Parts: sequence; C-alpha cells; structure tokens
Amino acid sequence: MKRPHTIVFLWLLISTVLSASPIRVINRTNNSEAEIKTLSRMSGDYFSARDLAQVLASRIFENEKRRKMVLYLGDHRIKISAETSFIIVDEQVYQMPAYAIMEGRDIYLPAEAFFPILRMTVLPGLTYDPRKQLLDIDMVEFNILGLTIDEKANGTILRIRTREHFGEGNISTFKNTNGWFYITIKGGIVDTTEIKKTDTRGVIRRVVADQLGESVQLAFQLRSDIEGHEFYENSEPSEVVVTLRTPLSKSAARIKEVKNRWRLDTIVLDAGHGGKDGGTRGKYGTKEKDITLDIVKRTGLLLEKNTRIKVIYTRDEDVFIPLWKRTKIANEHNGKLFVSIHCNSNPNRNARGFETYLLRPGKTDDAIEVASRENAAIKLEDMTNRKYKELTGENLIMATMAQSMFMKESEDLAAMIQTELSRKTKSPDRGVKQAGFYVLIGASMPNVLVEVGFLSNPSEEKKLKKAAYRQNIAQAIFNAILKFKESRELVLAEG
Repeated sequence: MKRPHTIVFLWLLISTVLSASPIRVINRTNNSEAEIKTLSRMSGDYFSARDLAQVLASRIFENEKRRKMVLYLGDHRIKISAETSFIIVDEQVYQMPAYAIMEGRDIYLPAEAFFPILRMTVLPGLTYDPRKQLLDIDMVEFNILGLTIDEKANGTILRIRTREHFGEGNISTFKNTNGWFYITIKGGIVDTTEIKKTDTRGVIRRVVADQLGESVQLAFQLRSDIEGHEFYENSEPSEVVVTLRTPLSKSAARIKEVKNRWRLDTIVLDAGHGGKDGGTRGKYGTKEKDITLDIVKRTGLLLEKNTRIKVIYTRDEDVFIPLWKRTKIANEHNGKLFVSIHCNSNPNRNARGFETYLLRPGKTDDAIEVASRENAAIKLEDMTNRKYKELTGENLIMATMAQSMFMKESEDLAAMIQTELSRKTKSPDRGVKQAGFYVLIGASMPNVLVEVGFLSNPSEEKKLKKAAYRQNIAQAIFNAILKFKESRELVLAEG
C-alpha cells in the first residue's frame, strides 16, 4: 500500500511547473514581435491570458474573486475561467481537453487547445506551431458572416451573408444521398460562431460549418428530401441565396388536389408582343408579332379540333397586352399550361434554330440578352399603376420559388417541345434554357417561352414567312402538349 505522503509527493511532481520558454509572437498586422509567458506541465504548454490580451490590444474585464476573465476582441467577447475546461465565445460554449490554470492574478490556458478555437471563432488569420512555440497573427477578416433560413410553403431559402462577391465559378452545391446538402465556397473564410447561432427551420435540421484550407463548406442536414435547388449571388445586401424546393405532400387531400390540378382541361396560349409592340423585325420586314399570332392560332385550332381542351388566348388579334396581364389572364381562367410564343433575334445573322425557356436566373449571356429583349415591352406600358421589380438577384429567386412546384413539369414540357420541333422543322435544336422573363412571372401552372426561330437570320425569316412552315411549328407544339397531357394522365392513373 502506498503511503499518503507518497501520493501527495507524486501529485506535486506531476503538477509542478516545469521550465518553460515563452511563445514567440509574430504580428503581421503591425509588423511587430512579442513574447507570451508560458507554463509547461505534463499535459502540455499553457500561456498567459494577460500577455495574449496585451499582444492583441484586447481590453480585459476581471473578476478575481470568481477567478474569471473576459477578453474583448473587436465585437467579440471571450470568457475564460480558472479550473474549468470550458470557454465561451460570444455566448457559444467550447470545451478544451484540459483545464485552465490560475497562477497568481493570471489565468493560463492550454495552447494547443485554445488557439484553434480562437482561429475558428474570432481570428481566422491566426496560426500556432506548438513545436516551434510560434504564434503567427494576421488580421484576416471573415467574408462569410452568418446565415438565416426562411421557410416557405413550397421550400426553404438559405441566405448566406457575405462581405464580398465570390462569383458563380467559386460556388458549388451538392445533395448527397446521406440526407445532407453541401455548399462549398472557394476563397471563403467563415465565422463559425455566427453560423452556429442560426435558427434552423423548414427542411433544415442542422447546420455545420468547416474551414477547409482556402474554402468553406457549409453542410445542412435535411429533415426531408428536396426535389431541386438553385443559388444566386446578391449584391445588395451581399449574400449567397440558395433555394431548396421540397416535394408535394403525400396526404390524401394533397393527392386529390394534385390530380385536379393535372386534369389538363385548359391551356393558355400567348402570342408574344402585339399592337404598338411589334417585337423584333427581319431583313425582309417580317414582324415578330404577326408570326407569333399566326402560330398561336394554328396551335389553338389543332387543340380545339382534336381534343376537348379549352383554349384561352391572351390575344387573338393585333392588340397590345401588358406582360403582367398575360399571366393574370391565365390564372383567372384556371389555366393548366401557359405557352408563350416568340421569335428570336441576334446580332450574328448566322444564328438560327429554336429554343425553349424556363423562368430561372439566366446562365448564359445569350439567354440574358434574349430575356432583356423580350422584357423591353414594359417600356411601352402605362406604368402609372404598376411597377415591375427588377428581375435580378432576390426578386428573380422569389419569383422562381413561387413557381417552383411547377418547375419539374415545366422542364418536361420544354423538353417535349424541343423534341417535337426538331422532328417537324429540321432546324437546329438549341436546347432548353433559362432566363428571367416578365411574361412568365406569376403563372400558377407549368409555363414555358418558345423562341421558334431567328428573324435576324434571312434564310430562317424566309421559312417563317411560309404558312406551311408555321403549320409545322404549330403541329410540333400541339404534339408536345398531347404527349405532356398523356404523361400527366399516366401519373394520375398510377396515383
């Protein structure tokens, strides 16, 4: 049996302060060097909190009676206490593997445990080399400042507050099959303390932020599956906005509602431009407004003759209809599809072919240019009673969120239209694209905008002037609508 005084002696030996060399500090902010006193124990090196505060020009609040200190670094507060392994940074609790030590009127903290916490929460430019006992300080600022989550009826919006614009090429998103959604931002430096304060809601159960070298990864644990997502960078305020679209509920009431919605009994056909708005014009004088009206009427006639579908025209003659009123007409008539027909134009007269657009942020300069040209019709409207929100950033994200429950069906319809146009016209298939079109805003149904050809291309203009060619286009759109209807009815039968 060991004697009591032997146990006491061993404890004193272990806890005795061993010879310690100071931590050398290189402060690149003001090009200065300093030293921080240390204690060496069997569990590692401990450093003086007072000396660190002096190096960082930090104000200190002390409570000697309770053996506590608070270090103030800018807007951050770091609370430390002797004889505990917990520290508090801006009300967020962190645990170190070893206790802080009270020595005289100073508190000593375990260096290898404390400095990584400081780097993660307050000083991203701080690095500590325990082998060299070297502390390197560079006052780098966080550029990812925090996160808010908004729950919507048909999805969740993530708003990542930033200090700078990263560019789309530096942001990537990924949904893993393990139930997590990831956002990686190259060049990001994240304030993890602020991220941890995020109130989770909607489809988000939990948020984790990791600094991975020169990139930041935000991981979101999902409560349920998502059927799609988009992101966009906003400049005012500076933020990355991510929308997560959630699938429809499987409740009996919802299924019945969906079935009623998908009984394709009413289609709204929209002839682009009209009246004082002629749209684009070809070399031989062909006006977009005339071509689109003719194709819409031909498509409508095919539907009326061959199906029981009710056809609603936003215009059936050469009149001017404001863009906002077109989807209003569609909604008032309980339309189940909205198809807007247009003709394209490009400074490059060799550009030709057809393309179908969805309402989403534009991904290419050409797509954005097409939307800008089509949206120019608002300049002809009486703006005294209506103001259009700029279709960029958050406004466009919110518009696409409002229609997100129809996005998959819009994508399907667009793909079918492209396939059928390719078969009937033998013109180049330019694919399904996306951009912000005012004419699609607010449509409470699947909706697409079809650019049937380029009036700026003389040879394509000549084809569009021919009634037989326009009939082929109308037949292709009619065929696509029928295939879309059949696919929806098949889904309903299975449900």
